[in-house]
Amino acid sequence: MRLTKEIFRKKSLQTIKNAKKFNKFYKDALLQRRLMLQLKQLRGKNILFYYPLPFEANVINVMQKMRKNNNIFLPFMEGESFKMVPFRLPLKKKSFGIFEADNSLRDIKKIDIAIVPSIGVDGDLKRVGFGKGMYDRFFAKLKKKPYVIFVQPELCYTKQKLCDADDVQADILMTPRKEIKRRYGYR
Repeated sequence: MRLTKEIFRKKSLQTIKNAKKFNKFYKDALLQRRLMLQLKQLRGKNILFYYPLPFEANVINVMQKMRKNNNIFLPFMEGESFKMVPFRLPLKKKSFGIFEADNSLRDIKKIDIAIVPSIGVDGDLKRVGFGKGMYDRFFAKLKKKPYVIFVQPELCYTKQKLCDADDVQADILMTPRKEIKRRYGYR
């Protein structure tokens, strides 16, 4: 049977949701350490984070530490996509169980780094998400592509190329125990 994006999405989601819960805090701490090191090297000022669902990689501690010296943004759902809003408390639970900051009149167009949750990643380091295409539509609207970091609590990666041309592509994939960097100029 040929592996398709839908089959890979289901297998990856199952792998992530069935991961052992007893060491989740440890794996999150490993990932957060890797992510902090990467962000310090990149020195980006404007960073898009996400507020994690219970089964996604928890990046909250990194977001709070980076907030001291950087501009931190979160997605704010708008129709079939989202816009960026400044990270500020209190967060409110919205659709899909996602916590969001309040809407903002600011029209933020430029970010240096984007940290994106991923269910799966294909051989081109393109994201397999929930299938709604929100991140794909958001990144298509940006004039300048930021440095994109995909994070996963468990490695769900295939060397096969499953994604479409308009799917979001990472510069690096991070899990608690592994990093995969994109090869530039390689086809």
